[in-house]
Parts: sequence; C-alpha cells; structure tokens
Amino acid sequence: MTDITFRKEDFIQDDRRYKVEIANSVGKGVDLIVEREDGNGEYEVIQAEIIRSADEKIFVAWSEPFNGRVVSDEYRQL
Repeated sequence: MTDITFRKEDFIQDDRRYKVEIANSVGKGVDLIVEREDGNGEYEVIQAEIIRSADEKIFVAWSEPFNGRVVSDEYRQL
C-alpha cells in the first residue's frame, strides 16, 4: 500500500470539526496511522479520529485542516 496524502484544501467543515475523505481501499480504519506534515516537511504521528460512515466511507477528522497522509500499520514498521 502506498501513502494516501491530503492537503488542507481537501477538508470540509461540519458542525464541530474538519474532516477529509480517504479512499476506503486503505483499510478498515483500525490499522491506520495518520501523520501531519510540520513546517519542515517532516511528518509526525497524531491521534486523529477515524470515522466510518454508514455508507462505508472513511474520514479523518481533526480540529483544523492540515497537510498530511495516512499509512497502514501493516505498511509502516514501527
């Protein structure tokens, strides 16, 4: 699996947070790692909320939009 990247502009705002849809081929949601890009172009792991909707869509939710990526823990050796 390759990284799934997203940009600040990809987020939409709902009532209390921002969320971005990611491809559902990435996994079931429990094995996903969300990384946020910092000012130096490096990534840090964050504990973002992973939401699975009734129609099987997967979203990353956070308090503000950010540039980041999603990787699977099967892909990344910690």
